[in-house]
Amino acid sequence: MTDSALRLVWIYPDLLSTYGDRGNVLVVERRAKQRGLQVERIDVRSDQAVPTSGDIYLIGGGEDRPQRLAGERLRQDPGLGRAVENGAIVFAVCAGYQILGHEFIDDRGERTAGLGLLDVWSTRGEGKRNVGDIVAEPDPRLGVPTLTGFENHQGITHLGQGVSPLAQVSVGGGNGTGDGTEGAWRDTVFGTYLHGPIMARNPLVADLLIKLALDVSALPPADNTWYDALRAERIAAAQATA
Repeated sequence: MTDSALRLVWIYPDLLSTYGDRGNVLVVERRAKQRGLQVERIDVRSDQAVPTSGDIYLIGGGEDRPQRLAGERLRQDPGLGRAVENGAIVFAVCAGYQILGHEFIDDRGERTAGLGLLDVWSTRGEGKRNVGDIVAEPDPRLGVPTLTGFENHQGITHLGQGVSPLAQVSVGGGNGTGDGTEGAWRDTVFGTYLHGPIMARNPLVADLLIKLALDVSALPPADNTWYDALRAERIAAAQATA
């Protein structure tokens, strides 16, 4: 983190910002300001270079063609990779999650190289699409409670030896591999299929990213009344219809 402010970088809002994923950067920004932190938010469009000096980088989901275009642009731009080398935190959703891996299937049905920031690779499932609410138990090392969100994808993401599952699903498809895994993470790089946006439904995930950026084990308390009500409502609804 810089001495003056927590730097949040929202990557390619013009290509990757479906299902309210822009809300993730808004919630992280809000949660930081609730703790008295100064925040500098940088929205990086696809015709701009990704800065290397950010603290937290957020990437949303997108349709197949925008995903391909975003992947092409990010492969040509070393900024995100250099930021990770410098210890930055990256949190990516759905199409963004797939881009972080070794490869994914693009809108032309072709295998397309990803960034290799996570040891995962994505294929396209035949038939059933994973759509609907999802409930998952996160890796206990992350120190966050049950996750709630929704998914809408036909991708199947396979995890290699270099990552751990972000969570294990109790409701929903998650990575789509049939083993109950959802998302993946390694060190300070995270990927998930959860929209919602995930931070609005699970504000302690936003707090986790802030703690990692600050290199602290705890943050001052914040008002979670609204968040807790939303979480309880969505978890109960998902479990009732599972």
